[in-house]
Amino acid sequence: MEIEVITGSRDAGDRQFTVFDSEAAPADERMIERLGEGTDGAGLAAPPVVLPDFCHKAKSEMPSSIAVATKGEIRPALTDAALNCGMALMTLDIEQPSASAVADFYRQVAQRFPSPPNWRRELSSKEVLRAATEGADFAAERYGLSEDELDHVEERGRLDIDAYGGARRAAKELPWLVVQMSRLRFGGIGPSTHFLEMQQVEEILDPAAAAELGIRAGQVTVQFHNGGGVLTGQLGALYAKRKSASRMLRTEMAVQKPLSHLLTPRSGLKQRLAAYFTEGLPAVPVDGDDGRRVLLATRLAMNYGFAYRMATYAELRRMAGSAFGAKASLVVDSPHNSIYEEEVGGTHAFVHRHNACRAHPASLMQDHPVFAKTGQPLLLPGTNRTSSYLCVPEDTAHRSLYTACHGTGSIISAFERSGRSGPDPLGRKTARHRYDGTAPAEVPHLDDRGVDEALGILTGHGLVRPVARMRPFARSE
Repeated sequence: MEIEVITGSRDAGDRQFTVFDSEAAPADERMIERLGEGTDGAGLAAPPVVLPDFCHKAKSEMPSSIAVATKGEIRPALTDAALNCGMALMTLDIEQPSASAVADFYRQVAQRFPSPPNWRRELSSKEVLRAATEGADFAAERYGLSEDELDHVEERGRLDIDAYGGARRAAKELPWLVVQMSRLRFGGIGPSTHFLEMQQVEEILDPAAAAELGIRAGQVTVQFHNGGGVLTGQLGALYAKRKSASRMLRTEMAVQKPLSHLLTPRSGLKQRLAAYFTEGLPAVPVDGDDGRRVLLATRLAMNYGFAYRMATYAELRRMAGSAFGAKASLVVDSPHNSIYEEEVGGTHAFVHRHNACRAHPASLMQDHPVFAKTGQPLLLPGTNRTSSYLCVPEDTAHRSLYTACHGTGSIISAFERSGRSGPDPLGRKTARHRYDGTAPAEVPHLDDRGVDEALGILTGHGLVRPVARMRPFARSE
């Protein structure tokens, strides 16, 4: 199937977008226009990419499931306000456990990561700085994670900051109040769109890749989706004016942002006012000292997010041992809100991914200790009512800026509303556990037509191939 390139008419002339959709799940033209408005005037390295599950959440400036590559500038609002929201998949060396053991597991989760969260400080100020500068390495030391486990994390969980001033400049640039707020809640899950799901592998679709990744039929897997922690949201608000922020965060930033940005040399005052205090999607040029500050903040947020998710993984690993007597192994951890420096068409670019994950095939990972044969695996979740897929990227994923969608919820919902998807013919259910300790509710499954439509778009365009299909049996969200 050939890539569909849509040319949209803009006031400034025709624009191109690389769109991956289907007749059954078409991309919304109005949202494509919104994406065009958000990238007007941008120095693009390639046409913006639209992937399946293309939808627009009210809290976000831009639609989900996009990738945009720019040259010489970044536009923070092209992705989420809090970088490094992401997903991870871990395996357990057991078959499906009893309902009572599952309830014990989720009880421990709710106790360790309560919702609403408490105000307990989990890190010292020095540890916040270490998490932001050392990333997953900090979490590995704190929680006893192995070198092999870190090899399963995208970028091994640490982006280099030396080119932007290193740890010394990070300590100078991170405001005291931001650091103090970031001492709270190191690790967590949900609720909201974040979830913790127990699944069973029902089908192996690529035996060779599954063997490389340690996946087998009948195996129990745990998939979780969480944010990047308090610091990521703090930095997102500090370096842009975002649509969504709590009253407390807005009050904090009303004081902190002028102190951080307007007491510096007057020569850059106009640029900083435009970049950090203006609504919309302003561009931040990356050259000069201000540019280095922004890039440093971006990498600090990414590092902290990796450390935060590895802290979550370490606690879930411990709880699985306690509840099930199981040994846990990490398959992959990757963000789906990120800004990375990458080569695009032979040009150095900044790739913004919003609710979309990086899809690096084996050809780009020849020296990787784990993913050299498979490429970095990626997750294509359904919902708590459908299957999910573990996939690996294809070499032709360059067509989408090496990007795949991070979910299929909007397509599944559209299929159910229109009657194209109905109840699971086998009548399976997911036990939905609650943070308040009440008895779990049984949620009936749907068929897999919606998630399979999204998978078909990705495979039809040669972006990914499926390795395994997993079906949920328990979830908290």
